[in-house]
Amino acid sequence: MFYYQFNMGDYRRDTGHLTLLEHGIYRQLLDLYYITEKPLDANAMRLVCVRTTEEEQAYKTVLADFFQERDGKYIHKRCDFEISKYKDKSSKATDSAKTRWDHANAMRTHPFLDANGMPTKEPNNLTTGKPNKPNKLYNLQGRSKTIVAKSDCICPETVSEEVWQDFQTLRRAKKAPLTNSAISRIEKEAGKAGILLEAALIECCARGWTGFKADWMKGKAEPLNFTAANRRLLEKYEAEEKLIEKPLGF
Repeated sequence: MFYYQFNMGDYRRDTGHLTLLEHGIYRQLLDLYYITEKPLDANAMRLVCVRTTEEEQAYKTVLADFFQERDGKYIHKRCDFEISKYKDKSSKATDSAKTRWDHANAMRTHPFLDANGMPTKEPNNLTTGKPNKPNKLYNLQGRSKTIVAKSDCICPETVSEEVWQDFQTLRRAKKAPLTNSAISRIEKEAGKAGILLEAALIECCARGWTGFKADWMKGKAEPLNFTAANRRLLEKYEAEEKLIEKPLGF
């Protein structure tokens, strides 16, 4: 293990009598114990780089104060406790990951089960070979409608964000999910009426329509000036193009 919880209060209480040299050797021995996850042996002195006679004496003092010798091994109870706790936690994490992996394999092998073990798709009837009737218990149709309702349609480049948000709000209020195909139909009908898509959406918002057809405008007074609306939009687009094409003054 390469991480362990270090309690400064416990350490200072137990090591207040150590010299600075003994502190350094003790911390080196603790790190070695945790990294190897086993008791120290005769090689520990070499591994923590004890060289001088003074360091060797400090090393022996630390072993005598904090470690228990057993069959040539030096055991530290607190280190053994932390290592045991670490291995137990690691084992549980491994078992949990294995359970998720096995469940994922089961889902691939049995596609008619969802995460809770409930059917998500009605299999074919073994006698007739035709799909069984949907089981209302699982509410498959309601689930599909929820997925469609949450899907978002991308705002067309020719429509301002304000108008787009207003139209989306209208569609949601009417419980009519906004799709790309719906916008394509509206744009096609707007072309027949000789107006831009944004102007058509403005008219939809004004009248409370979720869709638009050119025939709906025949014989009706226009609450909006379509010619003026188109002209304003075209002027905006032309101004933006001129701004892009204008050379930079260096």
